[in-house]
Amino acid sequence: MKHIKNKRAETILAYLVLIVLSFLCLFFFYILLVNATRSHADLQKGFSWLPGNYFLENLKNVANDGSFPMFKGIFNSLVVSTCSAALCTYFSALTAYGLYAYQFKLKKVAFTFIMAILVMPTQVTAMGFLRLMTNIGLYDSLMPLIIPSIASPAVFYFMYSYLESSLPLSLVEAARIDGSGEFMTFNRIVLPIMKPAVAVQAIFTFVGSWNNYFVPALIIQSKDKMTVPILIATLRGADYMNFDMGKIYMMITVAIVPIIIVYLLLSKYIIAGITLGGVKE
Repeated sequence: MKHIKNKRAETILAYLVLIVLSFLCLFFFYILLVNATRSHADLQKGFSWLPGNYFLENLKNVANDGSFPMFKGIFNSLVVSTCSAALCTYFSALTAYGLYAYQFKLKKVAFTFIMAILVMPTQVTAMGFLRLMTNIGLYDSLMPLIIPSIASPAVFYFMYSYLESSLPLSLVEAARIDGSGEFMTFNRIVLPIMKPAVAVQAIFTFVGSWNNYFVPALIIQSKDKMTVPILIATLRGADYMNFDMGKIYMMITVAIVPIIIVYLLLSKYIIAGITLGGVKE
């Protein structure tokens, strides 16, 4: 009887903790939505729990601002983030598969080299990267925001660890005996097994690319090529007389919608990854 009461108390405590954490996570989204419905004058008056009546007006002000290409910025961010997520997850998985499934002399050296790049911050190579993009004619274009995502040591390490726990080499050898080519083996056998890992890293890569401000601020100069973070920073740095907090909150609200959609589309694969046992040797 005492054991049942203790278990019930632990369950109640767990639910209370989950409720508190859920409230802390959703509270800021609620405040963001509330502020997006208020005018600049209302926002200056202070905090409010209740939404205002300026949602459509704020959206119209942002959309019709000739000096602020909102929809073009969202399109640019979608292109960059989607392409980055696709390239990063595919080639990182391919690299992880190559180092996991093949035995060669420089295997440990290659793995160590990739891990060494992992600890190198982006800011260290920023000026060299900027000079390289300028010399090859890619300055002020979206390509420098997409192509470097092919090489992602952090994603590679995650994929490699997942392969170690989920992919027996006997399965690869059986595919080779049956006459399957290496790319066919990877695309049709290995990649479906890695689907949960790919989904998780696709979300992280998409969000990271969507929120990236440092590299686009170095590369992009034209307004029609700016991404969402740069546009939001442009709004925040506007002239004080033309500064509108309602427009900023509206732009942030619009900016998080694609992230939520991507998470909802891929979250089922994350849940599946928890229950996926994989094929073990």
